[in-house]
This record gives sequence, C-alpha cells and structure tokens, in this order.
Amino acid sequence: MFIAGSFYAPEKAQADFRVCNTTQNLVGVALGYRAKSGWVTEGWWHVNASSCTTLVVGPLTSRYYYLYAEDAQSGGRWDGKVNMCVAENQFKITGINDCFARGFQRSGFQEYDTGEQTSWMVQLTEENPPSSPIVTDTPSP
Repeated sequence: MFIAGSFYAPEKAQADFRVCNTTQNLVGVALGYRAKSGWVTEGWWHVNASSCTTLVVGPLTSRYYYLYAEDAQSGGRWDGKVNMCVAENQFKITGINDCFARGFQRSGFQEYDTGEQTSWMVQLTEENPPSSPIVTDTPSP
C-alpha cells in the first residue's frame, strides 16, 4: 500500500486536511495530532472507494498530523512508525501511552509534516510502497 501526501490548493482557497481513497474498497481512517490537552487520536472516518473525505475542516492548526488507515475488505494497512492508540469503534482518545492498559489497541501512524501549509491532502493507493512516501507541494494560487 502506498501513501502520498501533498499540499491541496483548490481554486476557492479552502483550507483543510483531506484523505482521498483511490482504491476500489472502503477504507477506515484514524488521525492523530497534538492539541492543547495533549496528544489526541480520533477515528474512524469511512472513506468510500474513489472518493475523498475531509478530516480537519478549516486551516490546519498543527504542523504535524499522523494517519493510520485500514482497508475494510482486504485488511491492508497504511501505517507508520509512530505508535498511537485506536479503538475498535468510533473514538476520540487523549494520550498515546499505555494503550493496552487503558483498553485500547495500538497502531503505527505515518507522520506528515505540513510545514506552514493551511491545507494538506493524503492519497491512499494500492501501489507497492516506494522506499519513502512521495510528498509533493503545490504553490498557492
């Protein structure tokens, strides 16, 4: 599975964090980020085949966002090296430590450094992952 992240610059200068699913299967997505209250993970957003879903509406307030996704049919995963907590059903969890002791599961999230961008888009594809994810920036209009 391959993840590509990119700056998303729609013509209306809308700001958000979006995930686009280019596969033919439903994908469940979890997002991690740093909030005033500490680390937070939340999910599950369902992203239908060949569609996009907005996870963060409005300008991005964190520089780093973390993403974990699972293919609902084939069981494939888009993951990374940053461990955070997830739950089986819809969740919003504060804290990333002691996941199992608190009754949660632990999954590896992929880190995205959005820099100073106010919008970001991640594409989930079925391609084999390259040695490192491809991230492309598009200048603002």
